[in-house]
Amino acid sequence: MMKILVTGAGGQVGQALQNLASSHEINVIALDRQALDITDQSAVREQVRNLSPDAVINSAAYTAVDKAEEDVDAAFAINAEGAENLALACADADIPFLHISTDFVFDGKKDGAYLEDDAIAPLSVYGKSKGDGEARVAAASTKYIILRTAWVFGGAQNFVTTMLRLAQTHKELNIVDDQTGGPTAANDIAASLLKIAKHTHKAGFQSWGVYHYCGAPAVTWFGFAKAIFAHSSVVPALNPIPTEDYPVPAERPKNSVLDCTKIKQVFGIDQPDWQKALSDILGK
Repeated sequence: MMKILVTGAGGQVGQALQNLASSHEINVIALDRQALDITDQSAVREQVRNLSPDAVINSAAYTAVDKAEEDVDAAFAINAEGAENLALACADADIPFLHISTDFVFDGKKDGAYLEDDAIAPLSVYGKSKGDGEARVAAASTKYIILRTAWVFGGAQNFVTTMLRLAQTHKELNIVDDQTGGPTAANDIAASLLKIAKHTHKAGFQSWGVYHYCGAPAVTWFGFAKAIFAHSSVVPALNPIPTEDYPVPAERPKNSVLDCTKIKQVFGIDQPDWQKALSDILGK
């Protein structure tokens, strides 16, 4: 059975990887930040050496997008230096490294979905730290997969849980309606990563590089919120607003739609239906 080391065990994707591993006939060793601080290069090398995994999946990340605008050093330490530490350790061990990245590496000004080889132009500290992490991974290892995804939901804290929580105390909510993306369930991301990991374990695999994976169809945050409350017994009034009317510290890309053709062609992984995943999660 393939053995995979997973970092960021406490996050949405990290937990999903643990939940799905056995159904994919994979043994996952999942470490949270207390068990492995990925910013500690010597600790990373020691864990990879001692555990001898067949691959590493990095789901650890600094994801507090607005807080990162002031917490710059921490964001880069985890998202850039931490990713590099893991990639270097995997290169030393000659094993594949799978790394999760984000739509935030783009500025959102493109008409149409972003391709893997489109130039990145992050707007925020978070996006810049993830973009730097991508570059460091590519420089540190030849056996790497960078999986860019977007609008992750399905764990304890995300847009879905925030909407449902706010509905308990607010009769109406203002929701941004000019940012478009593909909501993506953590379970779908985890399942795709496990499938990709199996492919990388096959003799002669050479399809390394960057891949896009996000939910379909594309939707705005307002549209996503409407879909969420279609499954809720408590439904506040929803008001569509432009980005300018909802000021936050970190600038967001207005277009976060990712083209997912490549991952289908190489791995046979279909773009997931976020509406089905949302229905499954909310139980209705």
